[in-house]
Amino acid sequence: MIEPGHIAIVHLTGRLVGGPEAGEVFETTDVDVALEEGIYHDTRDFKPLEFRVGEGHVLPGLDEAVEGMAEGETKTVVLEPESAYGTVDEDAIVTVPREEIEARSETDAEVGELVESETGEIGWIVDVADETVTVDFNHELAGERVEFEISVLESHAAETGHGVDPVDGVGTS
Repeated sequence: MIEPGHIAIVHLTGRLVGGPEAGEVFETTDVDVALEEGIYHDTRDFKPLEFRVGEGHVLPGLDEAVEGMAEGETKTVVLEPESAYGTVDEDAIVTVPREEIEARSETDAEVGELVESETGEIGWIVDVADETVTVDFNHELAGERVEFEISVLESHAAETGHGVDPVDGVGTS
C-alpha cells in the first residue's frame, strides 16, 4: 500500500467531465492512449509519472487518490476544481488597452492567442474590443471537474539518509 513519502510511478489519463467535450482526453502519460486518442505528439515524451506521495508535486486530488493504492491497481477518480486545477479567480481575468497587447506581441490581438504578462505569466485572449483586450490568466482547466484514470506501475519507500533523491536526482543530506 502506498503511503505518504513513498515513491509512486503511475500512468495517468485525464478526461474532461462536463460540457460539450466531456470524455475528451486532455492529458496522458501513456503513449498507447495518446495514439488511440489522436493526441500523440512526437515532441512530447510520454512516460510514467514518478513522484513522492504527499509532498505536493502533483494535483492535490491525485496525491490523495494514490495513497492506499497497490502496485498493479487501477482506479478512476473525479476531482472537483479545488482538488484539481483550482477555481476560476476573477482577479486573474484582466482588461488591458488593445494597443499595449498588440505592441508587446507585435501582432493583431485575436481571441485564443497566448500572451505573456510583464511578470511572465501566460494567459490567453478571451475577448477583443476596439480599444481593449480581455486576457484570462487562470489555468485553462480552472473551474472544471476532471477525471483521472490512475494505474500504479510501481511503488517503493523513499530512500532515507544520505544519497540521491529518487524523484529529482538531487543529493539528500
